[in-house]
Amino acid sequence: MLSGDYVMTIDSDDEVPMQTIKAKDEMVQLDMDFVFNPSVDALETWNNPSDLKDFIKAGSRPEPISVDDIIARRKQNRASKKRKRTLAEEEDDQPSGLEAGRSGGEGGNESDESGFAGFEVGDAEDPLASSDEEGGNPGVIRSNEGEEEDNGKGDGEPSDSSEESDEVETQVEKDKKAAFFADDAGPPKRHGSFLSMNLSRPILKALTSLGFATPTPIQAATIPVALLGKDVVGNAVTGSGKTAAFIIPMVERLLYRERGRKAAATRCLILVPTRELGVQCCEVGKQLSAHTDIRFCLAVGGLSLKSQEVELRTFPDVVIATPGRLIDHLRNSIVFSLDALDVLVLDEADRMLEDGFADELAEIVKSCPQSRQTMLFSATMTDSVDELIKMSLDKPVRLFVDPKRTTAKGLIQEFVRVRSGKEADRPALLVSLCKQTFKQRTIIFFRSKKLAHQMRIVFGLLDLKSDELHGDLTQEQRLRALQTFRDGAVDYLMATDLASRGLDIKGVETVINYDMPGQFAQYLHRVGRTARAGKKGRSATLVGEADRKMLKAAIKHSTDEDLVRHRVVPPDTVAKFAEKLESLKGEIAEIMKEEKEEKQLRQAEMELKKGQNLLEHGDEIYSRPARTWFQSEKEKQQARAVSKQQYESGMSSKASDKKQRAPEDNKPKRDKFAGLTRRAKRRKMAMEEDETDQRAIGASIRNAKKVMKPTKIGVPEPRLQKTEVKKTRSAPKKQKNTSSFDRDLGQRTKMEGIRAKKGDSVGRAGKRQRKSR
Repeated sequence: MLSGDYVMTIDSDDEVPMQTIKAKDEMVQLDMDFVFNPSVDALETWNNPSDLKDFIKAGSRPEPISVDDIIARRKQNRASKKRKRTLAEEEDDQPSGLEAGRSGGEGGNESDESGFAGFEVGDAEDPLASSDEEGGNPGVIRSNEGEEEDNGKGDGEPSDSSEESDEVETQVEKDKKAAFFADDAGPPKRHGSFLSMNLSRPILKALTSLGFATPTPIQAATIPVALLGKDVVGNAVTGSGKTAAFIIPMVERLLYRERGRKAAATRCLILVPTRELGVQCCEVGKQLSAHTDIRFCLAVGGLSLKSQEVELRTFPDVVIATPGRLIDHLRNSIVFSLDALDVLVLDEADRMLEDGFADELAEIVKSCPQSRQTMLFSATMTDSVDELIKMSLDKPVRLFVDPKRTTAKGLIQEFVRVRSGKEADRPALLVSLCKQTFKQRTIIFFRSKKLAHQMRIVFGLLDLKSDELHGDLTQEQRLRALQTFRDGAVDYLMATDLASRGLDIKGVETVINYDMPGQFAQYLHRVGRTARAGKKGRSATLVGEADRKMLKAAIKHSTDEDLVRHRVVPPDTVAKFAEKLESLKGEIAEIMKEEKEEKQLRQAEMELKKGQNLLEHGDEIYSRPARTWFQSEKEKQQARAVSKQQYESGMSSKASDKKQRAPEDNKPKRDKFAGLTRRAKRRKMAMEEDETDQRAIGASIRNAKKVMKPTKIGVPEPRLQKTEVKKTRSAPKKQKNTSSFDRDLGQRTKMEGIRAKKGDSVGRAGKRQRKSR
């Protein structure tokens, strides 16, 4: 040890405690009160979330084209042109009139931007106020009077056959259901609280944190039955908590699963028809299992396929998937399978049982074990045995807590009549409704994606904040549109039926149907986006002359006839908005053209990038195994065509239609001569025979003319005709001993009938006469 060095012992008085040591270098301060919580996301504990960067944008995929940027750019160019023109006019004017000209120009700009000079939107009164608002009750459609008033000839039209077939059950169908479904064990026990259901403490803690105090009727009926492991077919109105009804018993059963590395397996599967519904179910599942070790995995289209494969290799407990992406993983992902599946859930099951998903659903059910528990839920759930039998259910319990095909109790349904010959006024009616009455938190449903995109451009030009949600967008754009609408950044969401099922968006005040859907069940799902969980909401539907049957069905299945109303839009207001939209047609066409050009440029850039990748990494790309599918390309196209035709025509399913027509085809057909007298029957039969003879004669005449038709010049005659000519030429040589009568008739010379014998007396007499001569 060198001099000057020393060792500080424990007994030294100069010892400094470890907690008070402050090094010159930066040092991490430990928080002694920190408690690790695996249920909280690590990103939420950061003090400054603004420092986080979105690493997804660093990829090679370009950002999607935004229509708002194109509209803003065109508005800016138009404003700059107006400003230059105004300045040029001011230079020509005298200085004394400068201020007046400037004020007039500003006023003109304001009127152009608003689009409606002399029309104040705020002063317009609601033409249809309830009795609570203005003391009257105008525009109410009664179940009897409303049909005559609004439809004109409502009594003379036939009712919807599909609705009648659903309500009226034959004895055969009742017997089928009695044999298929489990016997009703009397009224179920009513649970007024989740505490009486014997749920585990982690689930009760999660329910308390989410604010769920009392179970809804569908939850109170489903959870006890699902905990017993029985198959369930559930039906309840939209917004009644069906998602929690099947996730709570699922999480409760998973708490008692086998644990360990060797026991890891995917035990629960939730199938959903749309990607957005899958994202929503995954969020609800993670919230309800926040205080457990249960893991959820989302496998839907539009998201990263590789990251989903990596997550599925870890064997998550619950997988939420769309049918197409799930089959892709089953056939092409390593290790992943459904051999250990215990619970299979179909959310929006009536949509999954349709022809569009029939082949995919059959492939998934084939991969699942027979001993599973199956639960089907929907707001328009069917109890038809013929459709449910394909799911191979085992004595399912039918839980229909609400009447079939009814709307929510707090929903006010309004109908705006579009008269015949005025179908072109639908855009003007929609804009007038949004400008005057429904100004925020509104979802507008369209039948086609193209129309939704066009109205998005119109709303952008009219300074109405809107976004769109349909199948032509990327998954990133769809999720972003949903989030902006949830956050209140936009007031209107232009959507197709993609957003009509299952989405729970809080605060939706109004749902507008630009056109009536082809199915009444689809109408129920559309208007079910509002008035959810006991809250109030309003729907407005533009009804044309061809939508009378759907209007009758809506009035018939409403919970309260006082909540069905007829809204009248003033004709002068519609005319003003129609004139404004007519002036915007050219600009709308230019915006769509510019957007199309940008998309084509973006597509060309992507193709160029793809070609470069093939040149640089061709060996690696071609060495990857090809992804397989259970259908050929032709079968996939046929399935898409069936789904599209089914959606456009409004049919429930072709299979059910064939089964409904089968009894009619088996009936004995009526004779066409039934009810006729004997004389009339003979006369009709004779006329049919004459008609048949005339057809035969006409056919023979045509054949004869065809044979006698001369051949073309230079074309040799057929061989058959040459042989016939040879035979006719050689015929006279052979028929030397024949008579002229036989030759004319073309008969043979040989005697027909019985041959004469040698001992015949007539023959001898003939010979003697010849000898004597």
